[in-house]
Amino acid sequence: MRWPRGERLRWLFAPSFGDLAFALRSSLAAALSLLIAMWMELDSPQWAPLTVWVVAQSSRGESLSKARWRVAGTIVGCVAAVALVAAFPQASGLFFVTLGLWIGLCCGFATFFDGYRSYGLLVTSFTSTIVATGAIIQPDEVFDVAMSRGTYIILGIVCEAVLAMIFLPNLQERARARLLGRLETVCAAVSVGVARLVGGRADPEADQRLLAELMTANGRIEFDVLEMAPQTPRIADHARAAIADLLMMLARARGIAASGRPPGPALERDYQAARAHVAACVTPVRGDRFRFRTRSQRHAVEAVQNGLRACAGIIGAWLVWEVTAWPAGVTFVSMVSLVYGLLATREVPVMASGAFFRGALWCAAVAGVFAFLVIPAVTAPECLVLALLVPMTIGGLAARHPATAGYAFSFNMFLPVLIGPSNMGRFDEVSFLNGASAFLAAVLFARLTFGTVLPFRADAHLRRTRAWTENRLRAVADLRSRMTAYRWLSDNADSMVRTVRTAQDIPREALVPAMERHLEAMTLGMLVITVRQAVQDGRVPAGSEKRVRAFLRAWERSGDGARPVARELLWGLERRGGADPALVGALAGIAGGAAG
Repeated sequence: MRWPRGERLRWLFAPSFGDLAFALRSSLAAALSLLIAMWMELDSPQWAPLTVWVVAQSSRGESLSKARWRVAGTIVGCVAAVALVAAFPQASGLFFVTLGLWIGLCCGFATFFDGYRSYGLLVTSFTSTIVATGAIIQPDEVFDVAMSRGTYIILGIVCEAVLAMIFLPNLQERARARLLGRLETVCAAVSVGVARLVGGRADPEADQRLLAELMTANGRIEFDVLEMAPQTPRIADHARAAIADLLMMLARARGIAASGRPPGPALERDYQAARAHVAACVTPVRGDRFRFRTRSQRHAVEAVQNGLRACAGIIGAWLVWEVTAWPAGVTFVSMVSLVYGLLATREVPVMASGAFFRGALWCAAVAGVFAFLVIPAVTAPECLVLALLVPMTIGGLAARHPATAGYAFSFNMFLPVLIGPSNMGRFDEVSFLNGASAFLAAVLFARLTFGTVLPFRADAHLRRTRAWTENRLRAVADLRSRMTAYRWLSDNADSMVRTVRTAQDIPREALVPAMERHLEAMTLGMLVITVRQAVQDGRVPAGSEKRVRAFLRAWERSGDGARPVARELLWGLERRGGADPALVGALAGIAGGAAG
């Protein structure tokens, strides 16, 4: 079936089965959480369906990971809010300055982590604000507010988990098949890429796409294994080790292409090692104690900028409330904090906030229809929930379509919040308009601060990335360094993939050479690490060790400028004979220069 305007509405009128199942599952879970919250006569039941939409993901593993970190972040945030209110019960200035510093600290540290560990810190930040501002008028009730907010969140998570179990049968088998299929796909893709490189057909853009595929597969391992647990505790380690061997294989192929020499047995060893780890995923061994440790990459500049931006945003929102004496000022400050928590660690927050705001406009319009027309006409929570299923299902479908996912992000979460369902009555027109205007103003305010307070600049990020890469490339030659080849490759691959994703404003003629140099640096770094480890492990012939150490010192001082030293060293080793083939191959790759 073809639809007008390039099939732009196909996601709505002809969704796939998976998209429809996700939308129905999440909508029913949100509706169930709202009904239970109203049945329990909680004071703000709308926060329960918001939690459902926050944790709802297409993959059950993602939902599980996000849910557990949200619970942890909520607990810490509630404790922090109680402590803040207790410390400054009658000093609003000190309270909001301290709150801004706390939120800035959370957002800054969140940049140091990947996956939903980062999200846990963001939840801590906005939970602190929601609880603290909810009790600022009556500080004695801060504990009750914290307990109620925690109850909503747990209720939303439980409802989403129950519906996911009903809608997703055979979860472990599907996750296992998905993980193994992804590993087989990247193994095949790397084999093709290596054959292309060894055959002399260098293509930097193809290498970038292959690295992106590898890093995406590596990022999905955690979620697939969560769905398979607890029977397979070591599969995640084997899967990550397989990705590491494939990364090593790809970098080694670039080094071989640079040296102009025929491929040795190292490529085959890397591939067989990767296949062995894949086999360990296919057939887990009882009592397996294999470990493969990774760490999150640190982005110090982005962390400082995120922290300062969030701190300035919260203090600025408080000043707006303080100066205007806006009756909905508490809601405004809470919403600003929530928007920061949702968008602060996005790669380009100002771009994400644009789609978020457009979704917020749709949310306010639909909520207005419900507040003015639907809610006055219904007489029971069940009727309200049935009516809400229609826009929530549409929002769930939109969340699965890349072009509308940014809109659905804000629409799904805040629709129940703007309607404000309650057992004791309903929003009147003034209350709705105050709440909706506070919400839209908060989104606009956050967008403004994202664009004006230390805004993300792709060209500056590219320059920082190049300087960071060059500095680390020289540092790997230090004999005191413990940088492994895998850690070097994974850090640089992750950094390069992120740079490509955020480089929309950089001209192609500037971006392509920068990415070619990054690929070259990745290969050179791996080769220098091979030389350094040969010295550390005592695998250098006795008569050549001083010269190898001299080469490493020269590389540490001047980087690529030490290539002539590598050529002389290689010539001497080959003339004497008996040197480690890995050492000779690494020096040949360095002397020849990485393929560009």
